[in-house]
Amino acid sequence: MNWWDDALHRATAEVLLVGALAGLIGVQVVLRRLSFFTMALTHATFPGVVAASIIGVNILVGGVVAGAIVALGVAALSARSSQNAAAATGVMLSGGFALGAGLVATQDGFSRDLTSFLVGSILTVSPQDLVTTAVALVVVAAVLLACARPLRYTGFDRSGAQAAGFSTGVWDVVLLLTVQVVVVTIVPAVGTILALALVVAPAAAARQWSHRLTVITTLAVTFGAFSGLVGLYASSRWNVAAGASITLTATGVLALSTVLSRVVRARVPAVVGAPAVTA
Repeated sequence: MNWWDDALHRATAEVLLVGALAGLIGVQVVLRRLSFFTMALTHATFPGVVAASIIGVNILVGGVVAGAIVALGVAALSARSSQNAAAATGVMLSGGFALGAGLVATQDGFSRDLTSFLVGSILTVSPQDLVTTAVALVVVAAVLLACARPLRYTGFDRSGAQAAGFSTGVWDVVLLLTVQVVVVTIVPAVGTILALALVVAPAAAARQWSHRLTVITTLAVTFGAFSGLVGLYASSRWNVAAGASITLTATGVLALSTVLSRVVRARVPAVVGAPAVTA
């Protein structure tokens, strides 16, 4: 039997890719305090997924379109002096999920199982899903690497970035769309509801251990992949839902890192816990 024909083998490869991808973008989400936006984005993919299912197209297409609309909408509303990012994001979150629920309600006899879209179904990922996740990982890594300087400037010193000639609005959109690509990609594995924890928890855990961006990124990717593997093992060992198991593992990694880093910081203050993040 071909290695890829085994569902557990495919799931193992997928959790490694998804964990690395979520950890990679999670650093930007945590450092720029975009957790609420990411939550809105995960919920906003729901109406896109439902609409794609109804009209019979790939659910990733629907998720990408819905997520892009939310990302651009939040960026546009936040750019106005009378609006703020939190208010704009909250409106998009509620409106997006309400639209998804409304679409489901209008379809008599709508039989497609939407549970997997909400909480994930990693044991049913296909080879095509693996290829999609691998491509997304390469693209996101390339974007973050190529755009590291302007993203760092706009994230930590907007006035300085504007003085240096960077268009902060454009780079905000670039980052928001990159987050959206990651969220849509990991939906088949952990679902729209649980995706937030896998994006935020590994990066937040990594932030407990260093103030250097390269170290935080490396640790976040490692923690993300580790959470995926351990969560998948726990799921197969104790017959727990895979998406929930992976999310709980990532949450546990964050909790453990928070406790241990405080112990180490108390004993060796100069090693961890520096407030500033540097390259």
